[in-house]
Amino acid sequence: MHLEKDCNMHTNAQPVQNITLLAIESSCDDTAAAIICDGKILSNIVTSQDVHQKYGGVVPELASRSHQKNIVPVVDLALKQAKISLMELDGIVFTQGPGLLGSLLVGNSFAKGLALSLNKPLIAVNHIDAHVLAHLIDNPKIPFPFLCLLVSGGHTQIVKVNSVSDMEILGKTIDDAAGEAFDKAAKILGLPYPGGPLIDKYAVTGNPLAYKFSTGKVPDFNFSFSGFKTAVLYFIRDKMAEDATFIDTNLSDICASIQHTIVTYLLSKLKTAALQTNIKHIAIAGGVAANSGLRNNLKSMADKYNWTTYIPKFEYCTDNAGMIAMAGYHKFLVGDTAEINITAFASLKNK
Repeated sequence: MHLEKDCNMHTNAQPVQNITLLAIESSCDDTAAAIICDGKILSNIVTSQDVHQKYGGVVPELASRSHQKNIVPVVDLALKQAKISLMELDGIVFTQGPGLLGSLLVGNSFAKGLALSLNKPLIAVNHIDAHVLAHLIDNPKIPFPFLCLLVSGGHTQIVKVNSVSDMEILGKTIDDAAGEAFDKAAKILGLPYPGGPLIDKYAVTGNPLAYKFSTGKVPDFNFSFSGFKTAVLYFIRDKMAEDATFIDTNLSDICASIQHTIVTYLLSKLKTAALQTNIKHIAIAGGVAANSGLRNNLKSMADKYNWTTYIPKFEYCTDNAGMIAMAGYHKFLVGDTAEINITAFASLKNK
């Protein structure tokens, strides 16, 4: 039986506007598609690429090839799960950047081809903005301004969010990102890729004060993680020279100490920014926002400083098309569509 497009059957929170969009995310190694209808996510499908695990990191060429193989079935599943047909779509949203250029171009080309064939508008979304706007999925009336600590494998920023279209970067990493620091530390410990979640797992039973690691001394709200990675490398090298079983016998304590160092560093900068701006609505976003240590410590800090905190569900922290759909939906509402000759950009510098 054919179902007529009726967004009201999915939510009573918003009036029916009959705006339905397909969103595509392909910035790194996850192929994702989502359907949004009048601000409500109806489906959010993600297919990950296991091929990179044996290489200890994402291989760009393999990632783009996998996107080409995955994008059609992922989009098809997103449409079926949402019970929406292609003809019912009002526009196509895609991640323009930043990310791996080859991966981005797969999503870019697919979105443009689909938009042309359906004669529908094209909406280009900044991946970083979308991470911030992921909070609107479950908190559509989040008050502005709010501060967002954006932490992922490629970016670490403190953002003052004045509105859905006005974001001010107060601080950022001058070298490596927090997610990269987690993964590189895990690699030093011999943990498989991606190592960040494994550090979180082992840290649960460890002593966070067992070992101390230095962090970057940079001014204002900026971050630096290159020195931290070097400190972990030299520490493990020296300890293993003394005792070849050091990692095996102390893994939980090492992971807990690494996580404690990174989380404390991130939140100390966030606290300073919150106090200086006098903003008490605080959010975290990005893949590292799924880290239990960061979540728990943020909640404790919120109790101390009387903050209202916003943390996305796990599925909206890591790369996903739901956040791309939300960002695209708000751009569509104000008529911010893209020309068909638009292309992807690999870095923020090219925005």
